Amino acid sequence: MSMIPAEAIKDRYSPLYFLATLGAGGLMVTFFMYLMFWVPHLNQPVPIFEDILAAFMAGGMALQAAIVVAAIGIAVFAYLLVRTLIWNLRAFSAYRTTEAYTQLRQSNAETQLMAVPLALAMGVNGAFIVGLVFVPGLWTVVEYLFPLALIAFAAIGYYALRIMADFYGRVMTDGGLDCSKNNSFAQVLPAFAMAMVGVGLTAPAAMSTVPLTVGVSFILSSFFIVSAVLLAVVNLVLGMRAMMEHGANAESAPTLLVIVPLVTVISIALLRQQHGLHTQFGVHGGGGENFSLLTTMLMIQLAITGLGLTVLNRFGYLGEYVTGAARSVGSYALVCPGVALSVMTQFWLNKGLVAVGLVAKFSVAYLLISAVAIALQVAMIWLVFKLNAKHLRSEDAVAPVPAE
Repeated sequence: MSMIPAEAIKDRYSPLYFLATLGAGGLMVTFFMYLMFWVPHLNQPVPIFEDILAAFMAGGMALQAAIVVAAIGIAVFAYLLVRTLIWNLRAFSAYRTTEAYTQLRQSNAETQLMAVPLALAMGVNGAFIVGLVFVPGLWTVVEYLFPLALIAFAAIGYYALRIMADFYGRVMTDGGLDCSKNNSFAQVLPAFAMAMVGVGLTAPAAMSTVPLTVGVSFILSSFFIVSAVLLAVVNLVLGMRAMMEHGANAESAPTLLVIVPLVTVISIALLRQQHGLHTQFGVHGGGGENFSLLTTMLMIQLAITGLGLTVLNRFGYLGEYVTGAARSVGSYALVCPGVALSVMTQFWLNKGLVAVGLVAKFSVAYLLISAVAIALQVAMIWLVFKLNAKHLRSEDAVAPVPAE
């Protein structure tokens, strides 16, 4: 697919196009779940190249097929992540010279800029996955990489904080937030970005064997996780009030599902922090604790998904903006919830149900629940390619994109 030249789209660009990069990165994670939970990795908390190669050489046909599919999937969506990220950065640079960008900085939509650090954080996470899967010997130098990862995520987090300081500094001193147009959960996007930075900062806590690295990781990640929760709670209340008074905004209806990926990211962050506390500081949790956390979080996601799908169905959103002729860049917000549910299902199954003995690994029940996660993954793969073809093909460069 040849993409629209970045300069050609600058007058109708939206920062929400960074969600295309986020979707590609999320699909990388869904393929990594195959390796995470199906490939033995006794010497470290995540599978690495050597584990994957050993499992492929010694495993049966089913495991070998899963490894091949996972490797191809990670490679394909890593390429798509890099390609869309570079395109977005170029288009965003051109967009910043336009009057539309100036107007965005004075409106409710200024928080859409948080899609930039959100995508950048996913890019760093994606790079780490590629390294684990395809780089031999990475684990021998990983303790040197963890401080670099902390610096990278901290820099992205600082960028995100600058965006939020500009927004809240403006609206809390000068006013100007139009509550009548806040009839969606679009303002929860900053919470998602903060959580993505937070979960990236927890990686050293989960994997490092150096207490100082784990401690710094825990402290820094806690700031962004707590910030994400506070932002989410406040803006959920504001958004729900506006929707109850004015009705939901049809074009922004996919934002009703943004809580789903937010919950997955926070859940993984908490699991990583808990693991670091256990291995380095003697705080002992167990399978029952993980089962309780993941079950609660999954139920929240299912409840939010039910609400979101009900509203989307009332608007006929999928038929209009996904399979129909209408185009809205906000459609990319539909990818994240499906990816998040797929990943959360894998964690709930393996770190919850299997850990407490409710489901035996590779039993019929295990395979059926895994099939649900895979079905969600396949659906999101279709959606990503459908939306990319609809929004980013160069031959469609002259077609209008509805304003967000």
